[in-house]
Amino acid sequence: MAACVLVFLCVDPMKLDVTKTRKDFPILEREVRPGVRLTYLDSTATSQKPLSVIQTMDDFYRMSNANIHRGVHSLAEESTTLYEGARERIAKFINSASARQVIYTRNTTESINLVAYSWARANLKQGDLVILTEMEHHSNLVPWHMLQAERGIELDFVPVTEDGLLDMETYKTLLSRSPKLVSFTHMSNVLGTINPAAEIIRLAHAAGAITLVDGAQSAPHLQVDVQDLDADFFAFSAHKMCGPTGIGVLYGKAALLESMPPFLGGGDMIREVKLRSFRANSLPHKFEAGTPAIAEAIGFGAAVDYLATLGMENIAAHEHEVTEYALERLEEIPGVKLFGPSADKKGGVAAFTLDGIHPHDVAQILDQDGIAVRAGHHCAQPLHEKFGIPATSRASFYLYNTKEEVDMLVNGIYKVKKMFG
Repeated sequence: MAACVLVFLCVDPMKLDVTKTRKDFPILEREVRPGVRLTYLDSTATSQKPLSVIQTMDDFYRMSNANIHRGVHSLAEESTTLYEGARERIAKFINSASARQVIYTRNTTESINLVAYSWARANLKQGDLVILTEMEHHSNLVPWHMLQAERGIELDFVPVTEDGLLDMETYKTLLSRSPKLVSFTHMSNVLGTINPAAEIIRLAHAAGAITLVDGAQSAPHLQVDVQDLDADFFAFSAHKMCGPTGIGVLYGKAALLESMPPFLGGGDMIREVKLRSFRANSLPHKFEAGTPAIAEAIGFGAAVDYLATLGMENIAAHEHEVTEYALERLEEIPGVKLFGPSADKKGGVAAFTLDGIHPHDVAQILDQDGIAVRAGHHCAQPLHEKFGIPATSRASFYLYNTKEEVDMLVNGIYKVKKMFG
C-alpha cells in the first residue's frame, strides 16, 4: 500500500475546498465555552459528522423506522432496502467483489474478535504462530493474547524502528517459521505510519499465512482497495470516517467467510431452527445475529457517499499538506519530541511529548482554548513502552482541519510551556 501513498502525493488532484467542507460539520461552529471556538484535533479517536449523515439518520427515524428482513409491510421493506443499500455502497467504497463479503459489526474491535473467535478457533491449534507488530492497537493484541491463553498458540512481533517504521527484514525472518496468520495495522493510530500493506500481505501469502488488516485508521484517509491489497480480512469502523458510532465492517474473502462457523447465535443468522439443531444463514447474515444497528448502518452508507463525493485522493492530499505543516511547526518548539516517520510516510497524526510536562496537563491546558487533542497511551501501551514513555499528546487531522488550526495548536503549546515555566 506504500505505493498508493506515493500516488496520492504525486498526482494533482482537485484541491479540497476546506472552507466549504467545514460548513458541512455543524459541531465546528460550536463554542466550547463563551467566546472559545472548538478546534477539533482528535479525529483519530473519532471523526466529526457531516450534516448529510445526521440528516440521513434523522430521516430514517422520522419516516422509515422498522425492523429489517422480517416484515412485508412498507416500512419494513423500506428499512431493509436502506440497510442493504448502505452495504452495497460500503462494498463499492472498498472495492469488495460482492456485498455478501461485507459483514456489519459494532466496530473494528468486534471485527477482529469475530476473526479470532470464528476463523482462528476453527483453524489454529497449540504451537501455531500468529505474527503481529509492536505498533498494534490493543484491539489487535488482546484477542490474540486470549487465544494464546486458551489454545497455546505462539505470538511474535515485527519490531518498530526508531523512526517509526516496521522492520521488514525481521518480518521476513519471522515468515520463515510458517505462521498461520499475520495480523497488522494498516496505519498506526499513534505514529501515523502507513505500513506497506500490499507487500506485507504478498509476503504472508507466499509463506502460506492468512492476513487480517486493521484498517480503522486507513479507511477514513486512504483509497482502500481490498482486492488490490489481496487482504483476506479487512476491518474498519464508521465513526472514524464521518459515520456514526456503533457500526463497523469486517470484509472477508468469500471462501473464508463461508468456511467459518457463526460467531453469535440468534435471530437473523439462522436459516432453520429445530429443537435440537439449526442451520446457519447465508452470507452476510450468518454473522449478524439479532436486530442490528439499522440507523447506524444507513448512516454509514451516507458517510461513504460523502467521502466518495469529496474524493479520497483529495482528502489524502489535503491531510498530507496539513500534516507536513504541523510537523514543521511542532519541530520548531523547544522541548517538543515528535514520534513517527516523516510526513510522506504517515497519515494525519502528530504524537509528541513536551519536556517536563505530562501529556494530560498539555491536553487540559489546550482545552482551555478550545483545542481538543488526545493524551495518554492511545490503547497502544506496548508501543509507548517501546519508546520508553508512559504517554504522548496526539493531535490528529482530517478533511476539515486547516493550517490555521495548526497555528492555534502551536500557540497553545507555547502557552503550556509558559505556564510551567
